[in-house]
Amino acid sequence: MTTPQDSKVHDHEAGPRDAATQDSTRTDDTRIAAVRALVSPAVLLDELPATDVVQAVVDGARRAIGDVLHGRDDRLVAVVGPCSIHDYDAAMEYARRLKPLADELAGEIVTVMRVYFEKPRTTVGWKGFVNDPRLDGSFRINEGLRRARELLLDVSALGLPAATEFLDLLSPQYLADLIAWGAIGARTTESQSHRQLASGLSCPVGFKNGTDGGVQVAADALMAASAPHSFMGMTKMGVAAIFETRGNPDGHVILRGGKVPNYDADAVQAACAVLRRAGLREQVMVDCSHANSAKQPRRQIEVAADVGRQIAGGDGRIVGVMVESHLHEGRQDQAPGCPLAHGVSITDACLGWDDTVPLLRGLAEAVRARRAR
Repeated sequence: MTTPQDSKVHDHEAGPRDAATQDSTRTDDTRIAAVRALVSPAVLLDELPATDVVQAVVDGARRAIGDVLHGRDDRLVAVVGPCSIHDYDAAMEYARRLKPLADELAGEIVTVMRVYFEKPRTTVGWKGFVNDPRLDGSFRINEGLRRARELLLDVSALGLPAATEFLDLLSPQYLADLIAWGAIGARTTESQSHRQLASGLSCPVGFKNGTDGGVQVAADALMAASAPHSFMGMTKMGVAAIFETRGNPDGHVILRGGKVPNYDADAVQAACAVLRRAGLREQVMVDCSHANSAKQPRRQIEVAADVGRQIAGGDGRIVGVMVESHLHEGRQDQAPGCPLAHGVSITDACLGWDDTVPLLRGLAEAVRARRAR
């Protein structure tokens, strides 16, 4: 006999999306539509382990970037690649093109491929490859985590290190061992949770200035992330735990623009003044996209050229650049029943590959000019 407590009329555990959740006897999870099992990080890492070759690529790139940040290496760090990953095949095609160029410019540039799986949204929209890998609103997150890890392994196996933005606080347990450089975005730089996360990450981390262009929030984030923290999180076994971090000394600011661009010499000077007052290293990475290019992909060429002139003029405070680049220029919208064009972004518009090559070569030439001064 079914008791009232077992009856679906009286007790609705989180289940199918169309199941009612209103119950006057419950005060928790009343707005949860469904709860599904999440694969543990340990299981995924066991299924898709990092090889010795991959580990060497990740570790070598982290060390190289750290050397640039601490003044032991005069090269420029270039984080370049698609705004976001939505197509494994296109991402690998891009990686196979980028690898020989990275090798060509290795004396001047530490090249890291932008492999972004999570997208912050101003309101709503596609949240990225991990959240919705099939691009259809099915939210196959376990599948997304597997496919993301597979892509990172394959990119790194080419000898090309990968970069990503850390947005979700749990996903690093699945992917962070394969990341050579990470970013905290403009919307989350002020987040205490993300600053704590960065304090325990094993890779260098860049903090973007605020969406209004303010650099102080990024400077505050650097100080917070460099300090030890204690916070709640999930272990690789999928168990809740308290984490105690040592602090991350490999943080830096990313200038991504705001109400106005902030990539020129005056903006770099102003940002470094903020860092100097905070007792931090005077160094910045310049994001050639986002507000610095008004999200017009070809304007990244102008931004990079300006940054290159500053570097060639001897400015050693510019330690890196970010470039949003894909196989083909522009962006596209998803439309039901319409196949997506290959190698075109579905989030922010990107610079095409044919324009990316001379952009990076120009920056390498600027580094050589700086050395010659």
